[in-house]
Amino acid sequence: MWLLYAVGSALFAGLTSILAKCGIRKTDSTVATAIRTIIVLIFAWVMVFVVGSQGTIASIPARSLVFLGLSGLATGVSWLCYFYALQRGPIDKVVPIDKSSTVMTILLAALLLGEGVTLTRGIGVVLIAAGTFLMIEKRRRPERGNGWMLAAFGSAIFAALTSILGKVGITGVESNLGTALRTGVVLIMAWVMVFVQGKQGRVKAVPQNELGFICLSGLATGASWLCYYKALQLGPASLVAPIDKLSILVTVLFSYIVFHERLSRKALTGLAMLVAGTLVMLV
Repeated sequence: MWLLYAVGSALFAGLTSILAKCGIRKTDSTVATAIRTIIVLIFAWVMVFVVGSQGTIASIPARSLVFLGLSGLATGVSWLCYFYALQRGPIDKVVPIDKSSTVMTILLAALLLGEGVTLTRGIGVVLIAAGTFLMIEKRRRPERGNGWMLAAFGSAIFAALTSILGKVGITGVESNLGTALRTGVVLIMAWVMVFVQGKQGRVKAVPQNELGFICLSGLATGASWLCYYKALQLGPASLVAPIDKLSILVTVLFSYIVFHERLSRKALTGLAMLVAGTLVMLV
């Protein structure tokens, strides 16, 4: 069953990137992150009341709360980096870098959670790393410098930490409730960043069409998170994370349809290796 949840997470995560890109053409990325987190939080708590797990809050161990909070902080930093990179860089380059968090997640899962790295998983890690490298080839005319690339790598690092911390924090906690609690931490962090940077005045200036895409992105994120943390609760983090990263297929397809971003032969080879590496790890 965890496999179905992981696939659902990948599908909605792929849609999230496209919808978010459409929503930050003129809107500041930090403001957009804060707005969409509101939608994710509402979505998450609706699901908590639908499954009736709100009454178990008092019984959550302190250790789980700490790790859920840390996971939320890591997610907040990852999101801020990711949407900054999306706004300033090409989506077909930003997403592969972000997906390199798979390699870090697997290594951290082995070191911290004791999840073994078999020969096939090792081969998968190598293929994923090589594929990511091929997909992030430099363009002759980089968009607004290379700051977006640093932000994308920052997103990957904190996304890996999110998976590990989330795996520990979700233990013994109903997955929808765990998602809702950690989303609250993300929301606080996102809005703190808005006010710290003095961007609160830009909220009212968000174009209506972009606001719609930002909200849809939030709904897609909420659905992806609910599937992802249910999969994490039921399955091994070292397998759930790679499946989730197959969302790159959805993103690449829609980036071609919506933004007309074409992949070179080198990048297509990298995409094939990345997907092959993920599938090898599932054997």
